[in-house]
Amino acid sequence: MTNALNVVPETTEISTGVRDAEAMAKGLENALADTYRLLFKTHAIHWNVEGPLFYSVHNLTEAQYENLFEAADDIAERIRALGQLAPATLSSIVANSVVQDEETPPSAGEMCEELAADNERVAHRLHALIKIAGDHGDPVTEDLATERAAFHEKAAWMLRSIAKS
Repeated sequence: MTNALNVVPETTEISTGVRDAEAMAKGLENALADTYRLLFKTHAIHWNVEGPLFYSVHNLTEAQYENLFEAADDIAERIRALGQLAPATLSSIVANSVVQDEETPPSAGEMCEELAADNERVAHRLHALIKIAGDHGDPVTEDLATERAAFHEKAAWMLRSIAKS
């Protein structure tokens, strides 16, 4: 039984008709990085928002970070289904994401605007992944990316709507 604990994860050749699974996994790795960075940023805003719209922003961001948490698992498992290894370091998540940290505490309205812009950036990258997945004969990744893009577009709309003054 001691040998069971010595298994090291490795890439696996999986033949499903997807052309260039490694490239598809790289696109998914970027999506996973964006998801994790946005998850943390959304959760931090959930914890720290204040003001008259506290309840609205607090509840909206909770629904969003819960969705992002579930999505991270789906994206990582898709990478594994393509026979590749999912990212295993926080440094790779940070390096591969378009989501950036804010160093100074923003107002509630600025928080919503920043999250909306981040969601738009992530949706844009997902649109590119949708095209790449179609070109590589990967309808599963195409569907996953389409679902995720729809979430981010809706999140951006909701955040921008709540931030209007």
